[in-house]
Amino acid sequence: TVSKLPNGLVIASLENYSPLSSVGVFVKAGSRYETLENQGVSHVLRLAANLTTKGASAFKLCRSVEALGGSLSVTSSRETMVYTADCLRDHAESLLEFLVNVTSAQEFRPWEVDDLTSRVKIDRALAQQCPQIGVIEKLHEAAYKGALSNSLYCPDYMVGRISPKQLQSFVEENFTTGRMALVGLGVKHSVLRQVGEGLLSVRSGVGAPVAKAVYRGGELRDQNSDDLVHALIANEGGVTGSAEANAFSVLQRVLGAGPHVKRGSNITSKLSQGIAKATTQPFDATAFNASYSDSGLFGVYTIAQADSAGEVIKAAIAQVRGVAEGNVSEADITRAKNQVKAEYLMSLESSESLMEEIGAQALTTAAYQPPDTVLQNIDAVTQDDVIKAAKKFVNGKKTMAASGHLANTPFVDEV
Repeated sequence: TVSKLPNGLVIASLENYSPLSSVGVFVKAGSRYETLENQGVSHVLRLAANLTTKGASAFKLCRSVEALGGSLSVTSSRETMVYTADCLRDHAESLLEFLVNVTSAQEFRPWEVDDLTSRVKIDRALAQQCPQIGVIEKLHEAAYKGALSNSLYCPDYMVGRISPKQLQSFVEENFTTGRMALVGLGVKHSVLRQVGEGLLSVRSGVGAPVAKAVYRGGELRDQNSDDLVHALIANEGGVTGSAEANAFSVLQRVLGAGPHVKRGSNITSKLSQGIAKATTQPFDATAFNASYSDSGLFGVYTIAQADSAGEVIKAAIAQVRGVAEGNVSEADITRAKNQVKAEYLMSLESSESLMEEIGAQALTTAAYQPPDTVLQNIDAVTQDDVIKAAKKFVNGKKTMAASGHLANTPFVDEV
């Protein structure tokens, strides 16, 4: 059931008669809404979810949620921030009171905000140990002007410098009813509507104007002593929910999006087969696909030994070029569609993914497309659509991010 309150808040519920209730507040308040003055504010806000609010101290929040046997968590992406409360159905109403507090009555006491600095540093240190995160962050930074170029992590020069005032004004500008959706699984729609009305202390309206994503293309290289070179070459992809985004999803599976067998070698994918002919060194390659509300990125991610990075990257790009030239059969397209559909349906079996899917749709379209409609849209993708998507990647201005010992890694204009 999907409904909209007079103040613009979208409420979506699915009564699945589960003994567990999950409720999520989805807010358009990801890192893309940061400005140059408050970069990193969404990272600090993510960590500030358990701080004192107008209705409960940090101590009371923690102990009360524990006593209910529930959990209160927050995740954020470039576009959305999601506050999720999970607990046994009988305790749902008590826990939802704390969820409302955390999302609409924040206080940001200076000494509590100061204490978050060490956690910001730990998050950054963990992210720096993972080259994949670094390369994907660098790719977004190089690909866009502002908005989507903002990192999910607080930049070094802003660590410890995000003030309570900046947090408060970011919340006031972005946590408005027109930019929020309330989603519940295993909970009655009437209960959710009450929670929605409890969120009335949130300002109504659509909040601050949103900067559009402007794709520019470019390159960022992180030279270090790592023996493995991680490289990601992308071009502008499809907007979430569009027919073009579906074509890119199918193209991703045509090229290969990782093994389908646990610890499999992924040798059946086009990328793996093409690169194996170009090098005898070990490598890994997958197609990369990310969609946003007004843009997207599609490309190839390769991991290779430093001395063979050049031939691995060029062989991967050659495979996409092959598809753009029509080197793809109907059988390839059918198999790729089946993989997209299977992955989508399997993801809906977990309550977290199902809530994410309902929330994302409720936030962007104020409605929910049932799985059957999504499957029909995937089936509607034709061979020409996939070839057209591959041509868009091959012909447009590319973006590249690479890290490792880059002596033998080509520059973006050389691929």
